[in-house]
Amino acid sequence: MSTLSSADQFKQSFREEARDVLVDLEAALLELNENRADLELVGRVFRALHTIKGSGAMFGFEALAAFTHNLETAFDEVRNGRLQIGSELIDLTLSALDQIRAMLEEREGPEEASARVQILGNVRKLAGIAENAPQAAAGSIARAAPSGIPIKQWSIRFAPGPDLLLNGANPLLLFAELRELGGLSVKASMELVPPLADLDPERCYISWDMVLAAPVDRDAVHDVFIFVEDSCELVIEAAADSEDNTQQASDTTARALEEPRAGSGGRRTYDKPDNASSLRVPAAKLDQFVDLVGELVTVQARLAELATRHDDPEVAEVSEEIERLTSALRENSMNIRMTPIRATFEKFRRLIHDLARDLGKDVELTMEGADTELDKTVIEQLGDPLMHLIRNSMDHGIEGRELRLARGKCATAKLLLSARHSGASVLVAVSDDGGGINTEAVRQRALDKGLVAADAQLSEAETFALIFQPGFSTAKQVTDVSGRGVGMDVVRQRVEGLRGTIDVASKPELGTSITLRLPLTLAIIDGLLVAVDEACFVLPLACTLECIELSSADIERANGKHVADVRGEIVPYIRLREHFDIRQKRPELEQIMVVETAEGRFGFVVDRVLGNCQTVIKSLGRVYRHVQAVSGATILGNGTVALILDPERLVQEALSVRSSSQSARASPRVVLSG
Repeated sequence: MSTLSSADQFKQSFREEARDVLVDLEAALLELNENRADLELVGRVFRALHTIKGSGAMFGFEALAAFTHNLETAFDEVRNGRLQIGSELIDLTLSALDQIRAMLEEREGPEEASARVQILGNVRKLAGIAENAPQAAAGSIARAAPSGIPIKQWSIRFAPGPDLLLNGANPLLLFAELRELGGLSVKASMELVPPLADLDPERCYISWDMVLAAPVDRDAVHDVFIFVEDSCELVIEAAADSEDNTQQASDTTARALEEPRAGSGGRRTYDKPDNASSLRVPAAKLDQFVDLVGELVTVQARLAELATRHDDPEVAEVSEEIERLTSALRENSMNIRMTPIRATFEKFRRLIHDLARDLGKDVELTMEGADTELDKTVIEQLGDPLMHLIRNSMDHGIEGRELRLARGKCATAKLLLSARHSGASVLVAVSDDGGGINTEAVRQRALDKGLVAADAQLSEAETFALIFQPGFSTAKQVTDVSGRGVGMDVVRQRVEGLRGTIDVASKPELGTSITLRLPLTLAIIDGLLVAVDEACFVLPLACTLECIELSSADIERANGKHVADVRGEIVPYIRLREHFDIRQKRPELEQIMVVETAEGRFGFVVDRVLGNCQTVIKSLGRVYRHVQAVSGATILGNGTVALILDPERLVQEALSVRSSSQSARASPRVVLSG
């Protein structure tokens, strides 16, 4: 690897770590906006800014470090009680975070430069920072003890790993950062330095024991090492509490240096395999890994088919063992792809804060089920739909302060983001306590656009469905937030692309809840293989409840209606033979697969149940993009293709066909477009 590519790699590593720090920093700022007297949040913001500044300078982002320095100074003034937290400081810092993100990507344009100059000018004016204040002031500012915080002694053991210097880190800069926090004493250990002939000049053999006296907590000390902690041995402990803390801590450090490393053979902690707690892997590599696991599942199915065909006990035993291992590998690979939805929810705090300010509304965000996990592919495509739903709720759903008070509501509106598991799906909802959907306004707008006939009798669900039509909006004028009728159409398209469904519930003056039902994963699922004549289909196992027989006598007892008596419960069923127009004669004894859907329990009538299968989902391509009842296809062990059915869509199609046939005998209804 060339020097240039190595430098780029280290810069990219810093960018990734800095993005995580910025996410935490933004969340802390938004929390601070609601709890302005919380000194812990102030300290959290200050430490994050200090970390970005110090590490940015270490990795060559000098402009970023200089820009962040002024923000750090402002929040140090807050820590010392010389500056009060206000909306102006919060908004300025949030705007500065956007500029820091741009600087991380090294985007330097006239607009960005002008914005940074304006932000810095406003920050200096607000915090009373002199225009020509030297950058070295950072040390004195950090060393100033905030009122009420005692000076603490910290004993620090820092042993760089073998690759720390190769990663572009400089221990001397870390020591300089520690000195900015307070008084620092350092003692170096040279015991691992090898003879000159064996010395690698690109490896650091020296370790350091330090004592820091500063008015900071452990997190502030730890943040100095945040970008190198994965490639070093780091121990931070509170030193002895007495008047002579510094001397006692130094004595402790000296004794530690003299103690033999029993049983370690001179090997440091970072060389031990147990030290690695996490590993960053590019998403492309993870996708490739899951694709290979999918291919392995298909090959394993072929092996199982061959073992069944040849009736060889030894081959069958090997096939079963490979099936067990493949199943475990599949589960592990899918678990790696599963990501909590919390990060997606958290990033909307900023959007809600900015919209509430621009629209002049008070909105409180709450979250439920943020630890619910989804496939990372689903998470990546969920951002835009949630953004549009939140914007729609903030602009159309939530009323202004005066109207809310007139209706007897709290002036601060509630916006809820929630997620929960439901079988093989995840339900993600955006709910508010606003004014609800005005069905008359929606209907009138639909009439104006020619989407419905004047005499159409629409149900509530059909009326709500109109808001997802392309170009549909009840806004009287176009604004930066809404009015073009694009957002909700994007929601519908993205959710359908994820093979999900949308449910809308709304009550006048009480609020609206829009729920997205999404699949847990888009890669591999457990399925139940069924057959109708020679055609094979796969039903998701997670939503399949049971299998019962359907005989000719059962059909006669139901007077030819598509219903079955399942232990006293009447369950309607859909014949896959009729739905897919398979015209061969049906057998005397059929099977009903009972599944759970949003509409209740339904049955799917098939000829035979072939058994369980691990199903690798393959896309059908653009030609079949309008076939809603089929979510994909899979390759079976014998090489044939089986369609993967979507029970929710199948039931909806069947109900829609029944509704259409009834309305055809009554009156015309919706003139749907698109």
